[in-house]
Amino acid sequence: MNEELTYRPLALKDMAAASNVFRNAFDARLPWLAGRHTSEEDLAFWSGYLFTNCVIWGVARQDELIGVIAFRENWIEQLYVLPHAHGQGIGARLLDQAKSTHCVLSLWTFQRNVGARRFYEAHGFLARRETDGADNDEREPDMLYHWRR
Repeated sequence: MNEELTYRPLALKDMAAASNVFRNAFDARLPWLAGRHTSEEDLAFWSGYLFTNCVIWGVARQDELIGVIAFRENWIEQLYVLPHAHGQGIGARLLDQAKSTHCVLSLWTFQRNVGARRFYEAHGFLARRETDGADNDEREPDMLYHWRR
């Protein structure tokens, strides 16, 4: 697709759309974890914790938000791109937004999320630790990744 993409910081009024991108991308990539939270819980998380503690950027094609990243000092909290927009460099550009403002970044991803692991490793992140998932909300084995400029 060669329609123009718009990258911008997101405002509180954008959190419903951001939480929808998160939920749709999450459920598509991790269907065995789908339905753990309601859309109201997702919106509360994005409007509350993430909006208060993170810088949140989004990318839109026309009026549709298709990708989001939420990051804070040294951490990427969330990075999701809608499935129909994968493979277009959107995630890489959002990731570069966080990398441009931080020298060190860490993030968690699930061990079974092979696509995310491949993406982060291709962008310079190194796996540092694996867990059994006992400490995350989903109880899903995960991995800690680090990146340093």
